[in-house]
Amino acid sequence: MANSTRSTEQIGFIGLGLMGHGIARNIVDKGYPLTFLGRRNRGPAEDMIARGAVEVSTAAEVAGRSTVIFVCVTGSRQVEDVVRGAGGLKQALKPGSVVVDCSTSDPVSTMALAAELAAVDVTLVDAPLSRTPKEAWEGTLDTMVGASDAMFARLKPVFDTWAGRVVHVGQTGDGHRMKLLNNFLSLGYAALYSEALALAGKVGISPARFDSVIRNGRMDCGFYQTFMRWTLEGDRDAHKFSLANAVKDLTYLESMADSVGMVNPLGNAAKNAFAGAVAAGEGERYVPMLATHIGQINGVDLAPPENS
Repeated sequence: MANSTRSTEQIGFIGLGLMGHGIARNIVDKGYPLTFLGRRNRGPAEDMIARGAVEVSTAAEVAGRSTVIFVCVTGSRQVEDVVRGAGGLKQALKPGSVVVDCSTSDPVSTMALAAELAAVDVTLVDAPLSRTPKEAWEGTLDTMVGASDAMFARLKPVFDTWAGRVVHVGQTGDGHRMKLLNNFLSLGYAALYSEALALAGKVGISPARFDSVIRNGRMDCGFYQTFMRWTLEGDRDAHKFSLANAVKDLTYLESMADSVGMVNPLGNAAKNAFAGAVAAGEGERYVPMLATHIGQINGVDLAPPENS
């Protein structure tokens, strides 16, 4: 990408969390000027300052200094607050600027925000993420983008700084719709793996023996391998996505299905598997740890050996 393009776009960033820090780091390291919203967790903020980024104290200040603002927060409620809240983006967005929502959000909320911002000549693009914080740091995330052809072409060079796979799935809202479908599959797998491991334990088959059959067979996949690293190896950070966030995403999926009159029994079943763990106080644990919970309620010890 030409340096003139990089100097034209002024990037803003809100949400230096597990995924956002890696994304922001790649944007600034690859030549874009970046302004970010400060946060209480000073580690990521100090790192970004050391890389040449500028810290400000309100979302409105980010908007005032930027032509493209990335928002990478938990979900729709937080995105709405960033845009509409006190000191929010809407107070200072420049005509012609773009807000890119990298969160996993409710498409109904996304479309309402898009219409609201269009009224002030600002475009909302949805570009939710797939993969993990490790890939965020390495600049090899997947993203599925909802935008017009022209807007996608404008933003693609910026996406390329932090994503290894950028898929233009359709217009605004389609990125979030596709992300919910993606998470339905991944979280559905997690619920299936957890229940299968618990049932295996009940009939006397250990996780290692279970894995010896599934791994490298037709039912193996990258998600399975990441998921199993907790049960087999005790790797807490194999998939740093909380059980509470899983419930949130599957609740959004349920809302999307309801909005089109779709019966979604498997989605509801997967949601309830995670909701049970969250109700038991395990919401901050990560997705692979669902297996431990499902094992516990069925009298099966699926904790990794060093945690037994």
